[in-house]
Amino acid sequence: MGETSGLNYLGIRNVREVYWNLTTPALYEAAIRRYEGMVSHLGPFVFRTGEHTGRLPKDKFLVQESSSQEAIWWGPVNQALSEESFEQLRRRLLAYLQGKDLFVQDCYGGSDPHYRIPLRIVAERAVHALFARTLFVREMDRSKLPHAKPAFTIIHAPDFHADPGFDGTRSEAFITIHLGKGLVLIGGTAYAGEIKKSVFTILNYLLPLQGILSMHCSANFGPSPDDTALFFGLSGTGKTTLSADPHRTLIGDDEHGWTDSGIFNFEGGCYAKAIHLSATGEPEIYAASQRFGTLLENVSLDVETRRIDFDDESLTENTRSAYPVDYLPHAAADGMGGHPKNVVFLTCDAFGVLPPVSRLTQDQALYHFLSGYTAKVAGTEVGIRSPEATFSTCFGAPFLVHPPKTYAELLKKKLAAHGSRVWLVNTGWSGGPYGEGSRISLAATRAIVRAICNGSLAKADFVAEPFFDLQIPRACPDVDAAILLPQSTWKNPENYRHQAQRLAALFREHFARFGSDVPADLAKAGPLI
Repeated sequence: MGETSGLNYLGIRNVREVYWNLTTPALYEAAIRRYEGMVSHLGPFVFRTGEHTGRLPKDKFLVQESSSQEAIWWGPVNQALSEESFEQLRRRLLAYLQGKDLFVQDCYGGSDPHYRIPLRIVAERAVHALFARTLFVREMDRSKLPHAKPAFTIIHAPDFHADPGFDGTRSEAFITIHLGKGLVLIGGTAYAGEIKKSVFTILNYLLPLQGILSMHCSANFGPSPDDTALFFGLSGTGKTTLSADPHRTLIGDDEHGWTDSGIFNFEGGCYAKAIHLSATGEPEIYAASQRFGTLLENVSLDVETRRIDFDDESLTENTRSAYPVDYLPHAAADGMGGHPKNVVFLTCDAFGVLPPVSRLTQDQALYHFLSGYTAKVAGTEVGIRSPEATFSTCFGAPFLVHPPKTYAELLKKKLAAHGSRVWLVNTGWSGGPYGEGSRISLAATRAIVRAICNGSLAKADFVAEPFFDLQIPRACPDVDAAILLPQSTWKNPENYRHQAQRLAALFREHFARFGSDVPADLAKAGPLI
């Protein structure tokens, strides 16, 4: 296309130059010319996001408009912005873009051709167009790109700042989504994750309307796609790390849909946490993060040697590596898999109370899905400095659009239809709370997940846990049996009981908020105390 007129449908006019669907090398060159970052040793592109190094959930808004407002779960997660305020913000943004260069990438949200949505990202910076090209599903037939017709367009302008008093936003940064117009406006923040999560929010709205469960999870499969496993969890719980298994095929590391045919990845790339990344701990992700075409966000770089330091957290603990999923040696080419045999809920328990692994009944699965308990880890959101206990409904509350029961009902139907086993895996603390106990080792968690996926753990003997009514295996291959029963790892059993009571109270308090929106009997699947 290559002409400014191609953006007329957005009202974008009088811009200097529009660069349409540049390749990765061309975007590298453009970003370097514009001083947006540096090429590091071995080829990754390193850039910084400035003031904001994590998501801004309090600055995200959905436009209250007639086509979608009845379906939206309004509240702290989905804050309403009036159509008038959105239109005012849009006009000011369009005025700002005049005289500027723009970088456009046409791609897809979703690897399944039956359910994917065409996307267009219009970026003020070349590096964010490169991010979109890396993270979303590419159109491999370039002859189709000039005829692309996006269902949703994202305009990304990090150097444009809102006026809260005038525009109705909370701050100068904003993420505003108009579902009716298929338009997303992002400004005041250069953190690339806002682009990614805006698309996830859109798919969380569209897919359940078609009976498809949209999920904040990673996925892989074993010898065949029929041996699929899902890993639910918030950032920092291990979704990316545990799904990148050299003995299994990766479908995707973060966002998926569950259709009547199976699982499909929403993305064509991965967005892994890079802090303390090492060749020994996460060899495949480490290798992918050392290649041309990878973007390293807020990762430290020696400007003389151009070598990167994954252990430097001076900018943020939320350093990120974005790379195409096929940079991993065991990735599914089509981003699809079968119905899952195993579903794993990952939690990072800062109380040190939950066992490293437990088996859940279907009611418990729905209870813990709706609870979404974990600890937010440092850096993933502004203001988080140390692990903080939180409940994120469906393990992805910041990105839900419909009421939680919509997703829970879909999960219930899927589990019943396909007989998937559900497990709760704690990647957090053992032997005491954060600051006293120790983090459960990655080696132990990997062994647990391996036993889940190969079916051996399902054959174990189980013992009932007395506080949350969880079924805990007495033994697991390659795991010290002493850590499986959490109360036995504490020096003082009374301290464990006290912490268990505290956590149980938090579970009950959170679940009570659902009121009559969920079946009353479901609350009985929670803590016993």
